[in-house]
Amino acid sequence: MNNKTIKVDYLARVEGEGSLLVKIKENKVKDVKFKIFEPPRFFEAFLRGRYFTEAPDITARICGICPIAYQMSSIHAMENILGLKIDGQLRELRRLLYCGEWIKSHVLHIYLLHAPDFLGYEDAIQMAGDHPEVVKKGLELKKIGNDIVNLLGGREIHPINVRLGGFYKIPAKFDFIMLAEKLKRSRDIAVETVKWTATLPFPEFEQDYEYVSLSHPNEYPFNEGRLISNKGIDIDINEYEDHFVEEHVQHSNALHSIKRKGGNYFVGPLARFNLNFEKLSELTKQVARDVNFIPPINNPFKGIIVRALETLYACDEAIRIIDQLEIPEKPFIETEPKAGVGYSCTEAPRGILFHRYRIDDDGIIQEAKIVPPTSQNQKQIEEDLFAFVEKNIKLPKDELTWKCEQTIRNYDPCISCATHFLKLEIEHE
Repeated sequence: MNNKTIKVDYLARVEGEGSLLVKIKENKVKDVKFKIFEPPRFFEAFLRGRYFTEAPDITARICGICPIAYQMSSIHAMENILGLKIDGQLRELRRLLYCGEWIKSHVLHIYLLHAPDFLGYEDAIQMAGDHPEVVKKGLELKKIGNDIVNLLGGREIHPINVRLGGFYKIPAKFDFIMLAEKLKRSRDIAVETVKWTATLPFPEFEQDYEYVSLSHPNEYPFNEGRLISNKGIDIDINEYEDHFVEEHVQHSNALHSIKRKGGNYFVGPLARFNLNFEKLSELTKQVARDVNFIPPINNPFKGIIVRALETLYACDEAIRIIDQLEIPEKPFIETEPKAGVGYSCTEAPRGILFHRYRIDDDGIIQEAKIVPPTSQNQKQIEEDLFAFVEKNIKLPKDELTWKCEQTIRNYDPCISCATHFLKLEIEHE
């Protein structure tokens, strides 16, 4: 039949609730909706009326997989209000903490959520039956990310040791040295992971994307830098809302972020990689060259290779930081409130995470705005689905359904940390 509707009612294993609707008429895609129907969580409203130093602990609860990104975005925004600049070893320790989050998040996605798509398995448990050593290595690699966050953050989930001006407590040098020894083994596994992901079968699919990410003059971006794109954007973070705006669409409870002048954009590992390749560590760049993976890369299915390369970079960067580490005399710099508006954008594993706060002279939060990576990628996900279905419209139902799922998982959306569709219906008109 030339007319049909692909309808997925519920995405299983998600941080939130979503579905997919694709309408096809006369062998042309007429409509694509990536629906998010999770009830609003009102974190921005929760923050209003709270003391400014509470923001890191409140925002850490937004996501169990990338709490560091939320904490650090809120901290940098508050420090922006105060005119406080953290440098030296405290800044390096913040980068180390970010390394831990990238490792544990990327490895979860690579081995447990996305690899089964490429290898033809329903889930990682089935995959482990045939490839137990692959899954074991993935779990070993993920653990080092957890260990970093646990050591510096105080616990693996919703860390509690991060604060404005630094940390509540800094572990002993011996603990970092022991961590570095584990990281050397993890770095070797990360190299293997890059080489393994590069052998996976990838659909032929490329789009003309506008990539947006942070860019720092001297390092691969985590917490700081200007916001740039491959199509001319180059702005300070406080100009973010001059260029991007969120809009409500009827089929989604999550806002869509688009450019003010119109059009969607792409954030996340593929954007960072294409815009900042030369700032990766020498080892990471060499391994990328070894597998013939050099920018520009415009196939979103190959994002799994980028995540593997960023995992390798995070291991390498963590080792560098620990090797050069000198424990600061004080774990934090004292802060006092003052009225103002502060902005921040950091690179969560899935892409840029924007925060803006307004506080009064007493340090009470009057206004908060948070734009997560998934809000910024939602529109692009729909565009990818539209283009992919149109290109592959003659595929059998099961295969096309599988590829639609995989197309969404390319982005590892925050509301869908593991997206497998439970139910698919095709209605013929």
